[in-house]
Amino acid sequence: MSQSKPDIRAYLASHMREYGLLLALIAIMAFFQIMTDGVLLKSVNITNLFLQNSYIIIMALGMLVVIVAGHIDLSVGSVMGFVGALAAVMIVQWDLPMWVAVPICLVVGGMIGAAQGYWVAFWNIPPFIVTLAGMLVFRGMSLWLLEGQSVGPFPREFQALSTGFIPDFFPLSVGENIAERLGVRRFNTGALSLGVIAAAIIVWLGLRGRARDKAYGIEGEPIAFFIARNVIVASALIFVCYKLATFRGLPNVLISMTVLTVIYAFITEKTTIGRRMYAVGGNEKAANLSGIKTKRLTFLAFINMGVLAALAGLIFAARLNSATPKAGFAVELDVIAAVFIGGASMSGGVGKVMGAVVGAFIMGVMNNGMSLMGIGIDYQQIIKGLVLLAAVIFDVYNKNKQG
Repeated sequence: MSQSKPDIRAYLASHMREYGLLLALIAIMAFFQIMTDGVLLKSVNITNLFLQNSYIIIMALGMLVVIVAGHIDLSVGSVMGFVGALAAVMIVQWDLPMWVAVPICLVVGGMIGAAQGYWVAFWNIPPFIVTLAGMLVFRGMSLWLLEGQSVGPFPREFQALSTGFIPDFFPLSVGENIAERLGVRRFNTGALSLGVIAAAIIVWLGLRGRARDKAYGIEGEPIAFFIARNVIVASALIFVCYKLATFRGLPNVLISMTVLTVIYAFITEKTTIGRRMYAVGGNEKAANLSGIKTKRLTFLAFINMGVLAALAGLIFAARLNSATPKAGFAVELDVIAAVFIGGASMSGGVGKVMGAVVGAFIMGVMNNGMSLMGIGIDYQQIIKGLVLLAAVIFDVYNKNKQG
């Protein structure tokens, strides 16, 4: 026993970011659940949480890659608003079909990212300056494109990008029987089933990874932490899917976010290009000397950010059912804050996809909870600023402690 305690302490110290982030999210949700008299975790509000924060989470994935590579992008909110405006002009005013307009918008987003990435990667102009200029340029272009007015509404198939739901793949009678027994209006059996399957896959992957580490003699996390973490994550996933099942089921944006999160987690943690991105952010000169094409990776990081900002712009416009000149205003601050709160380092080379997603949810829950409590936007901004500052101080403190 005396030998295991120091090991547990050392493990906790080295993984404080992950466990601290998870505990922070649980604590914040518990606080707002109590303060809002249970409204926070009602089915309708959970659905709203996903719809309200989908575009933040999507852009946080791209911002994580940019920050891990040692850069930053201040233009994402303006790019998001501009692409939404472009979609509105093409679909509403020009009557272009959705299957033509959406790919064009994504390509435009990639081109914007490429233009900014070119100056950062190949001309060594600081990303702060390049993307600050981009923020001003595309904010102005949104105003010009929309002529200072809102454009809408969109056709239903475009609105489904954000407000649509996955239909139940079980017979209607099954859901009706369960709804009658539970005393609710409706029940989407498929939503709960997918939640249980996803929870089982997460646990299975965890067990598989633990067995692989053991086979190679790698010391993994203590068994108590492993069990507790998987129980919390699986239970939370099933609970959320149950709540969604009692409302309208799984939103389309939730599926999109999940797929993107899995893809980016795999790329950043399991592929060569992902490991090289971390190497670039950790020490660009050393990475360059080791044969890594650092300029190309920086260029690709900004292209990726542009495409995801464009996708977020489409989803945001679909949710509002119109494009407005003020769309995306100050959104970049929430996206950057989510990534830093999620454990990314200011100096690059550190950060995980799941951390960015959890960080985005922390910001989303705080926004939603404070709004439900009737806290004014002035105090909301102050509180969010203090939370971001605390996250950065925590990062610097951990670095100094380890160094």
